[in-house]
Amino acid sequence: MKVKDKRHHRKIRIRKKINGTASVPRIAVFKSNNNIYVQAIDDLNQVTIASASTLSKEVKSKNLSVDTSKEVGELMGKKLNDLKISKAVFDRGGYVYHGRVKSLADGIREKGIEF
Repeated sequence: MKVKDKRHHRKIRIRKKINGTASVPRIAVFKSNNNIYVQAIDDLNQVTIASASTLSKEVKSKNLSVDTSKEVGELMGKKLNDLKISKAVFDRGGYVYHGRVKSLADGIREKGIEF
């Protein structure tokens, strides 16, 4: 079994348990070798409420690191605060919760979003 397949199975196992709504969206993470992406998703209406990534204009540094991931998380937290959302459900997308994924979550939490 390839690493990608294992991650996909973990992702599906996680998705069975969590669900996002308009007031408590699911925060989904995807990371590649070059970028990290995060979306706030309302699963009931199948709509993306807000999104941020290292490709966003507001993110200053272009190299991918733990600090850049935290910056993306803070940007996402700011967008959710502007939409008056204070709670969310975190979907790590099958990735291990450390490094870039953890710093992204910490950046979102710093802006006052609970999960």
